[in-house]
Amino acid sequence: MYKKRIKSAMAIALTVSMTVPGALPAGNGTWKVLDSFAAEGDEENATPSNATPSNVTWGNGDSAQKFETVKNPGGDETPTVIANSKPILKLRGYKDAEGKWQVVDTTEAVGRARTAEVEDEDLEYLYFKDSNRNGKLDDYENWTLEDEERAKDLVSKMTIDDLVGMMVINSRNPSNGTGKTDETGLLDENEKIQISDVEQIFGGQATNTYGTTDTITKLGLRHFILRANPDPDVLAAWINQMNIVAEKTELGIPVLVDSNSRNENGEMIFGMNDAVGVFSTWPGTLGLAAAVRGDENVELITEFANIAREEWDASGLKKGYMYMVDTMTDPRWQRTYGTFGEDPELIAEIAAELVKGFQGGSDGVQSNGVALTMKHFPGGGARENGFDPHYKAGQWNIYQTKDSLKTYHLPGFQAAIDNKVSSIMPYYAKPSELKSSVQTNALGQEIPMQAVGFAFNRYFIQSLLRDQMGHTGYVNSDSGIIGRMDWGVDKLDVPEKAAYAINAGTDIISDTNDVWSIKEAYERGAEGSKSDYYKDLKNTPAYGFTSEQVTLTRETLERSNVRLLKEMFALGLFENPYRDPENAKEVVENQDNWDKAYEAHQKSVVMLKNVDNVLPLTDEKLEGKKVYAEAFTKSGGEESTEALRQQVRDSFGMELTENYEEADYALLFVTPSSGNYSSATPGFLELDICEDKEVHHVDAENRPMETTYKETTLKDVGKIAEISAAVRANGGKGITNVNFTMAC
Repeated sequence: MYKKRIKSAMAIALTVSMTVPGALPAGNGTWKVLDSFAAEGDEENATPSNATPSNVTWGNGDSAQKFETVKNPGGDETPTVIANSKPILKLRGYKDAEGKWQVVDTTEAVGRARTAEVEDEDLEYLYFKDSNRNGKLDDYENWTLEDEERAKDLVSKMTIDDLVGMMVINSRNPSNGTGKTDETGLLDENEKIQISDVEQIFGGQATNTYGTTDTITKLGLRHFILRANPDPDVLAAWINQMNIVAEKTELGIPVLVDSNSRNENGEMIFGMNDAVGVFSTWPGTLGLAAAVRGDENVELITEFANIAREEWDASGLKKGYMYMVDTMTDPRWQRTYGTFGEDPELIAEIAAELVKGFQGGSDGVQSNGVALTMKHFPGGGARENGFDPHYKAGQWNIYQTKDSLKTYHLPGFQAAIDNKVSSIMPYYAKPSELKSSVQTNALGQEIPMQAVGFAFNRYFIQSLLRDQMGHTGYVNSDSGIIGRMDWGVDKLDVPEKAAYAINAGTDIISDTNDVWSIKEAYERGAEGSKSDYYKDLKNTPAYGFTSEQVTLTRETLERSNVRLLKEMFALGLFENPYRDPENAKEVVENQDNWDKAYEAHQKSVVMLKNVDNVLPLTDEKLEGKKVYAEAFTKSGGEESTEALRQQVRDSFGMELTENYEEADYALLFVTPSSGNYSSATPGFLELDICEDKEVHHVDAENRPMETTYKETTLKDVGKIAEISAAVRANGGKGITNVNFTMAC
């Protein structure tokens, strides 16, 4: 579907409807992006004759970023260039004694040079994007300044609506070809307007959905979560097109697209693995941990992270909701498969390498890096009976032994923070004082257990995460905290939930476009148009909260925006958010990377038993032998069996039989599971491999009841013994692969 559209849409996706000077095409038929017009008084430098592919860059020196080179996508059509809707400022500058660039206006360059004891020949031309089109170099446009200084300058220019729009992130995908699109066919412009904007603030998760262009230009969103699984060239073209839309806005704030992991093998699961099989496909997180354990070093993680970073960066994906550094302390937790296991020391080592590899070092994210959001602070593994906080039965974090929080659950996060991870995601759960032993911090002080979700918990976010552990990035909530997963604050209305989370230290609220509720929380505050709202006693906040705790100020909004924008500046998005779709495709299709991923899969296999050295199945062992293959899952393995048999036949050339009674070898792939992480089972999660086992229900307090129900973790489980007996009767051997995609 995507590939059918990309050829015809590419020319439009990579251009803006304006006339732009372009350099003469190079011998390979490529074009370079040039400035749409130069700084006032320097018009001659905007002509094609003075702009060549070799001398036009964003920035200069070590900070330079070359404009994208894009092949002419139109065949016999007119050659095109990526054209920026913002002009380019061309100024002169020099490096001072500390190696920092100092910008000087061209009209006073000579005087400044003498003052700085810099000769004329040491002055160089520097290029800056004039994002707000005011004809001068604002601090936020000046790439020679520190990220925080740029962010503070930009925030001072933003309206309340601008600030609010930056503080939500919503799911957004390329058009699937149905309904309304933009002229490129890449942007989904479908709308679903359910209620008025006035009613919107009371709608919880039932928010209006706008087309991509209106979401960027009218709602002010700049953060999006990709849930679809497009090819890399389509992905790059789609992100390019969204940034073309964003560049046309008043301040020119770019778009940042986020995604959950795309390099892990496994089933596609919302919020975990939103995509598989397009980027180089490595083992899942437990598999990576197993491979590292087998190698007894973390070099594999370094290699994995570097390769994945190159693929993401080439495709324009600059932010990852990953990885889970939760320590698994209850094997019944359905998200165990998304962790790196139960060893805090190993998890910490892996976390450090992931941050350095993806972000480009241990000193904050770099322009060629991918910013990471480590999750789920302060550790999602502290489950009660294995239940997950996506549903009510799992709303509590339980710390059953003294100081288990800092001993088992915090080390992975500390390692990520020590390497300056860009952001942290708190989990939905709330801590239970009643069911937990005493927990202390690094200073030996007892940790207060306020019974609110961690995204709302000021002590855990501000005191523990930032003040004690040293996190300097931002805090990104998990999806749905102002909707269904609002544990401990459910009596607040939606604007109050949003404000309480933001005042606690959460900077961006995930998977919503509900700018209306955040704006309403501001309007109800001392600076807003409804500052008398809480003078009416019927509006008194629940839980004894003060009006200040459930309303927002501009200062609070600016604080969060500075943190969010620092990441964008560090990633280089203000200078150049564009990527070449053809290059993205080439990088992702690099066979060497796929081969390395396959080697990692081989290392990730844990051999539990190998009687009589049955494995490996060499050609000699298979000569003249028949093989029976079948897959077993919770719901039945018909489709999986068909795929397994095709792979065994086509990839390994084995002689298959559909009658296990005549087989010499039986290959059985077993995938048991109990429940899922978005809904509870009627009783405790089942650890047994079973079919129709009688299990007791549990009540609202997670206590067993007298009534029972039937639980199946593997359909047709009895057939495994039948196959094994028949093959052994032939003198054959059985080989079983047990794959726990979810703990059971």
